[in-house]
Amino acid sequence: MNNLAKTLLFGSFAFAGGMAGTALLNHSTLLNAQARPAPAPVTSNYQATTNHLGERFEAVIRQMAPSVVSVEAIKPPAAGKTKPTEESGSGVLVKLEGYRGIFAITNNHVISGAKADQITVHLGDDKIHRPSQVWADPESDIAVLKLDAEGLTPAQLGDSDKAREGQWVLAFGSPFGLSRTVTHGIISARDRGQVSLGSTIRIKDFLQTDAAINPGSSGGPLVNLDGEVIGINTAIASHSGSNSGVAFSIPINMVKRVAKQLVEKGSVSRGYLGVQLAQSLEAAEAFKLGLDKAQGALVESVYADTPAATAGLRGNDVILQVDGVAIRNENHLINMIAALPIGQKVKLQVWRERRLENIEAVVGDWNKARLKASP
Repeated sequence: MNNLAKTLLFGSFAFAGGMAGTALLNHSTLLNAQARPAPAPVTSNYQATTNHLGERFEAVIRQMAPSVVSVEAIKPPAAGKTKPTEESGSGVLVKLEGYRGIFAITNNHVISGAKADQITVHLGDDKIHRPSQVWADPESDIAVLKLDAEGLTPAQLGDSDKAREGQWVLAFGSPFGLSRTVTHGIISARDRGQVSLGSTIRIKDFLQTDAAINPGSSGGPLVNLDGEVIGINTAIASHSGSNSGVAFSIPINMVKRVAKQLVEKGSVSRGYLGVQLAQSLEAAEAFKLGLDKAQGALVESVYADTPAATAGLRGNDVILQVDGVAIRNENHLINMIAALPIGQKVKLQVWRERRLENIEAVVGDWNKARLKASP
């Protein structure tokens, strides 16, 4: 993704106080005007056909209706400003395995900087709640809001590792303040990580979709036709700032891992090696280094007093494998090492000076290293 001539934008929407006056859909009237027999309930392993696709969409939308929420946050004034910033996004109610209660998942950039009493969660039935606790992980752009209300309906969470390119999906959210909005599309690609989303977001492993996602959609669920949430909508690639058919969702398996650590420990443990990686390994550079594939993570430099330095990694090394798993690119390496237990030994296959070498390294603690490097 060399010199990507696109603007990557978060799907949140900063709105003025007059947003409340924006024309809203008359939900009850719309339902009555379009009343029809209830579609069949959602069942697993459904093979959508052309004749039944519309009914399938309806069934999933009805199932998700009580679980999709909109989120509003009042943040401190931006630099040089005196008035607080109001921001809106979307979210989804979930139940986390092993933990009591219901949580709302959204994006960190929707609520970052706002206190719990400055965040409002709007349910599909127009009831409003404030979270009792808020956890956030800026590096993955995931936020978790604890809701203590009764009678909440969590969405069913799927397995994003099983998401397939070409698979039909529905995107739920509140673009431009229009709640209960649903769009459809397909999974366009998997494992998208080489996109720039700001300095705080380091863990990137997105599902790409052409379902329409616009400002205000951030944090809303991406759902398969089995009615399972497989992603959290996060960003779009666009020249204009609105949908252009290229949108990115955090895989729900990553969301589950991060959310559980946040609720349990208040933070997320991540491993690291201590190398500066090139943003990509271009074909010309791969040829120059003697490789026949533009795959792997190119090391630009190695930081002193890090696991990488101790292991003997050098600049211009290309890390091709970690414990036998082929590395696609630098983002794949970052995500893989970040997910490993701190202190675990790993075997690295490295391309150095036109030959393969095997190096053993010990995964370090990223959080400790980051604090040590802070002024």
